[in-house]
Amino acid sequence: MVRQRAPSGASTASSHSASAEADQELGSMYDYLAKIILLGPSGCGKSCLLHRFVRNEWRVLSSQTIGVEFSSKIIKVGTGARRKRVKLQLWDTAGQERFRSVTRSYYRGAAGALLVYDITSHPTFTSLPTFLADARALASPNLTVVLVGNKADLSKPPASGPVSAQEAARWASLSGISVSMETSALNGDNVDEVFARIARMIVTKIELGEVDPDDPSSGIQYGDSGGWVEASTARRPGTANGWKNGLREWESVFRGGAARRGGRCC
Repeated sequence: MVRQRAPSGASTASSHSASAEADQELGSMYDYLAKIILLGPSGCGKSCLLHRFVRNEWRVLSSQTIGVEFSSKIIKVGTGARRKRVKLQLWDTAGQERFRSVTRSYYRGAAGALLVYDITSHPTFTSLPTFLADARALASPNLTVVLVGNKADLSKPPASGPVSAQEAARWASLSGISVSMETSALNGDNVDEVFARIARMIVTKIELGEVDPDDPSSGIQYGDSGGWVEASTARRPGTANGWKNGLREWESVFRGGAARRGGRCC
């Protein structure tokens, strides 16, 4: 009995499908997972900043965050053999005072924080010490902080007066923050760089031994790239599975609980 050959088109389609699935699986793998929180007063553009980074588009209609919103994105850090894929687990927190007792609970276990203010509003800048103090008290002991002046596209600030880059840099230095940047969620200026910068700073701390991803309080976990991770000269299994299950739980809880209501972008 002669077996008939499958049509070449079907074979090619099957091959392309398998290749696409493999590429998709590889694209979802990462070396480290880091929890990053976005902090700052209401109306400074945290949600718009996050939306621009994750979806690369301007959020036309925005409203005040109630509690927290959750998102994630994988980015590449470094080049060549030292390149790492880092999954940023992003927590957008409410900036209004009445939600402070709720949002402070989300600071725990954060590896990094973007401290955001509106460069056209001095009051949003002067309120930052409270957010910074809470984050340092509740997040990882090795919390990495980047100061972010948002709404850099606005050339005509209101009467409250703008916050200059020099003033922001001075305060950052006095507050032990090594990096301060200005961004625009509207046109995307420096948005990707801000998130890439904090990821690079965290990876550098890991490589220097300042942060141990095996420490539950670090806010960082080993990922699933290759299923193995290096530790000095020893090799041991990656520990991502436990946190993956936790991530699924967080997503179900916080996606459902992050209801929003009308107001300014925050």
